[in-house]
Amino acid sequence: MMDLRRIRDVWRRSDVTVRDLPLALLLIVLSFVPEFEGSGTTLGMLPNQPFDALTLLVVALECLPLAVRRRYPAAATALISIGFSLDQVFAYHTVGSIALPIAIISAGAHIERRRRLTPALLSVAYVVLVLWLGQLGSKETLPDLVVFYVALVVLWTVGSWLRAYRASEAERRRHVAEATRTAERTRIARELHDVVTHHVTAMVVQAEAARYLTASPDRLDAALGSVTQTGRRAISDLRHLLDVLNPDHEADFSVPSASDLADLVEQTRQAGQPVEFDEDGKPSESAGSAEFVTYRVVQEALTNALKYAHGSQTVVQVRYGEEEISVVVTTDGSGSRATSVGGSGRGLNGLRERVEALGGRFESGPQAGGFAVRAHIPTGSGS
Repeated sequence: MMDLRRIRDVWRRSDVTVRDLPLALLLIVLSFVPEFEGSGTTLGMLPNQPFDALTLLVVALECLPLAVRRRYPAAATALISIGFSLDQVFAYHTVGSIALPIAIISAGAHIERRRRLTPALLSVAYVVLVLWLGQLGSKETLPDLVVFYVALVVLWTVGSWLRAYRASEAERRRHVAEATRTAERTRIARELHDVVTHHVTAMVVQAEAARYLTASPDRLDAALGSVTQTGRRAISDLRHLLDVLNPDHEADFSVPSASDLADLVEQTRQAGQPVEFDEDGKPSESAGSAEFVTYRVVQEALTNALKYAHGSQTVVQVRYGEEEISVVVTTDGSGSRATSVGGSGRGLNGLRERVEALGGRFESGPQAGGFAVRAHIPTGSGS
């Protein structure tokens, strides 16, 4: 049994000339079927003439250019118009005359240059054909000739509308693709910021602290060991993130969630930041993205505590409710800013966008004697 899907894919990948050729050949064949003889378009009301040797040439000129109607629309329309005119003048009235309306629609849809000149030339050609038919004794009335001309104008208009629609659809897809790329770049920037900033900040703080422990080898060794562990975690997280961004790599990467908060707090403690962790309840099964955002909120808040209030007492409070997760991270501001590594504010802005994207609320700013980060994250947006 033939694979129809494979045939369809091959057909879609074929050149447009190959795909348009069957229609041209079909009209040629139908033109010579005895049952359809003389049943084509009749303009001029001249009596049907029997087919002869010239008929094949007229039909071929009338139909074969359909194969290139999309690649060379102007040339195809000109040839088909000549073939149609000869069909009417010799009064063959073949089925191949159907090629003319198809060609007019294609011309309106695909001609890029001289779009005003083309219909003007076709109009002149139509007038010449009408006068020629009149010399041959045409009995077509003026209203009928006008109606036929209006029909051709409508066909051109349909083709122009298809062209405009195709252009607008291409523009829409371009905007969608650009918005998708922008959103993806923003997402990648956030992930890199969250992964790198936290670990590097911890390493800088630990390294700065180690400078003052040269007189205590045991404490110095422990501090340097913490720097090493933090660096390894940073490398591991970066590798996982890069694997996810690589479309050719089947990465087994699970995003952090609220269940990883205890490890995050412990890492921050190892960096020399006193952290009190208070967790109430458990996340619901439908928490989904809320858990991930909760983790990022706590991570960024602890990173800022290391940057700007190293050594300050920090309190992390997480409450799991049925409808939302509440996060409050506060520092008392009593620590040292000597080891601050600075920042761009991108982290807090990114958190606000993450939380608000889920329909939540985010607040951050100074409080009495310190700084506070508060977030209320709805749990109904599973991902």
